[in-house]
Amino acid sequence: MPPPSEPPILTTGAAFLAGLRAAWSSVFSYVLFGTYIGIGALAHDFGFGLAWAMVSTVLVWAGPAQVILISGLGAGAAHLEVAIAVSLSGVRLLPMVVALLPLIKTPATRTWQLVLPAHFTAISMWVESLRLAPKVARENRVAFCNGLGVGLMASAVTATAVGFGLAARLPTLLTAGLLFLTPVSFLVSTARNARMLVDRLALALGLAVGPAFAFGQVEFDVLWTGVVAGTAAYGAHRLREALR
Repeated sequence: MPPPSEPPILTTGAAFLAGLRAAWSSVFSYVLFGTYIGIGALAHDFGFGLAWAMVSTVLVWAGPAQVILISGLGAGAAHLEVAIAVSLSGVRLLPMVVALLPLIKTPATRTWQLVLPAHFTAISMWVESLRLAPKVARENRVAFCNGLGVGLMASAVTATAVGFGLAARLPTLLTAGLLFLTPVSFLVSTARNARMLVDRLALALGLAVGPAFAFGQVEFDVLWTGVVAGTAAYGAHRLREALR
């Protein structure tokens, strides 16, 4: 059986354009568009300007953190408190960055070249990068992921503007539903890509433990859900391997 052929090495510009095309053909572009229509409407309802809403989408680049930012500042919370809350929300993305960067860098990659891929790493970009980057030559993966991130972010920024303009016409329930698109799409993608038993067990335990923590009003419930479910799944995996 012949070995699989290596992906062709492209120019940096061609790899970037390939990432853009992948973003436009990804279902996450449409999910983000719907989600950020809700965020644009939320920013309008709290009295923020259009430019502010669009810039915050670029800088924060995480729907839940942006909701915390808009609702916190809009409710008059102290800036320091909002900054801490947004930062704690962003901590959940750190494991995604840690998982992605070794996949896309080469020994010749400079640290500054990884800044953009790290910033672009959100649920949508992370899932699509893990799926598509292995099909791209390693030398092209940073440029490819940058193109993917720019394409997805362009969809979100455009949707922010659209949602801001439609705010007066969007029912509150519809806005809330749109904000729920991203976590649902992440759940579906994670379930689809879970190949190993430990991954499926972690997902199932997270779905069981998460609502319990939320109902019990446990602080940092999302963080504790990940710690408890992930640790239990890993422990079950090690026990299963030991029994073998």
